[in-house]
Amino acid sequence: MLALGHRGRDDVLNKPEVAVSRAINEFKKLSPTRQAALAAITAWNLTLSIAAEWDIQHRPTAELRGSKAFWRLACLTNTVGPLSYFRWGRRA
Repeated sequence: MLALGHRGRDDVLNKPEVAVSRAINEFKKLSPTRQAALAAITAWNLTLSIAAEWDIQHRPTAELRGSKAFWRLACLTNTVGPLSYFRWGRRA
């Protein structure tokens, strides 16, 4: 059993700064083509999510299939949620 106040190896590895630093280092190890592809996919997902959230915010509830809360949660997924919203979430 670990004593209170004991800092083990896992405490250091689970720090957000360490995780971000690792992710950056792993990204730098990728080829330029893969870096560009990853950046494009990330931009696509972010744009799609922002567009869906904006549409949910400005669309009347009567024009949605389901609640706004449901679709907001669904849009937190990478691509499937926003695409599902644009395909099945809107009535008009």
